[in-house]
Amino acid sequence: MIDRGEGVYLVDSTGKRYLDGSGGAAVSCLGHSDAAVNAAIKAQLDRVAFAHTGFFTSDPAERLADALIAHAPAGLERVYLVSGGSEAVEAALKLARQYALETGQPARHRVIARRQSYHGNTLGALATGGNMWRREPFAPLMIETTHIAPCYAYRGQDPGESAAEYGQRVANELEAEILRLGPETVLAFVAEPVVGATLGAVPAVDGYFRRIREICDTYGVLLILDEVMCGMGRTGTLFACTQDGIAPDILTIAKGLGAGYQPVGAMLCSAAIHDAIAAGSGFFQHGHTYMGHPVAAAAALAVLGRLTDDGLVERAQTMGARLRTALQTAFCQHPHIGDIRGRGLFLGLELVADRETKQPFDPARKLHARLKAAAFEAGLICYPMGGTIDGRQGDHVLLAPPFILEDAHIDEMVTRLGTALAQSL
Repeated sequence: MIDRGEGVYLVDSTGKRYLDGSGGAAVSCLGHSDAAVNAAIKAQLDRVAFAHTGFFTSDPAERLADALIAHAPAGLERVYLVSGGSEAVEAALKLARQYALETGQPARHRVIARRQSYHGNTLGALATGGNMWRREPFAPLMIETTHIAPCYAYRGQDPGESAAEYGQRVANELEAEILRLGPETVLAFVAEPVVGATLGAVPAVDGYFRRIREICDTYGVLLILDEVMCGMGRTGTLFACTQDGIAPDILTIAKGLGAGYQPVGAMLCSAAIHDAIAAGSGFFQHGHTYMGHPVAAAAALAVLGRLTDDGLVERAQTMGARLRTALQTAFCQHPHIGDIRGRGLFLGLELVADRETKQPFDPARKLHARLKAAAFEAGLICYPMGGTIDGRQGDHVLLAPPFILEDAHIDEMVTRLGTALAQSL
């Protein structure tokens, strides 16, 4: 039972303190007691808590949209505010389909994504995701989606193949899949710039996303980037895709946008998509009761200010480098740590039975669950997951702590993670 939050710590009802080494699910980028965000929420509550967007817009919603676009990758010019990541992805998929209809391309309906991706738990988002374990029970209800290989160099790069060659090879799977399906039928390609929950902080190799962008442009396929987990400074830049040198047609954010202080997410899109709909039917055929919620928008605006004006995005980059160095020092020779990867304060460790062969542990052992329990007992919140390789085999642990952590917290995190690894192994 949670009782309170204090900076990078959560405290339960017995008084036990837990270092929040994963920010929940990469959510709490500012920790749990940010005075500026709390003040913004309280001030907005004193004015008005809710007014439906069918009748009103609000000052915090308008200011948040303007601020996001001021920092967004080139070409993204419109914002649609929702309540979380799954909603943002659903909105992106529906916007892509409506854009195809409004531009006279009704045959475009197929979505391509990547295996071992995760894009949310509502049906459209779940269908887009490539995690088999999550998809299987609901498969009969899902939209048509196909999946290509992820850019997962630790397991996908062939011996003797350079990182650049590997990246181009797996990127070209997109072109092959578009041609197999028929370019006139393909609506969008969806990907996480840094794959989060299902792979454990796996960034693409350099050049991969530039090739993906070229392929999408060649065949008129919309590029949707899901930054729900890896965006909002988590990887060391406000938008993760800027490190790959590209901009998408549609982008989704959540988690770090509200930092856990309010449920909020957003979809950003290009002017071309917005303007085509504005000049056609005139409205996006979609909506939720709480989209553009004034209190949620006020919280997100305060969070965004802390990230950009107070230097916390840069701090995520600096402290991420320190955390990575500490993890390398502690675990680079660990017999059961096969890979340490990620960007900024978004880092993953892949667990293996054998470092040389990269053989995973037997899934029946449920090592990820044992590790989560052992870490929790040791006073560390982290984010272990199973099924890393194919939805069934493989284990990893994800670390995504608040950007406000100090060097002492890094030492504490690594020590407690080491204790949990020893206990669970």
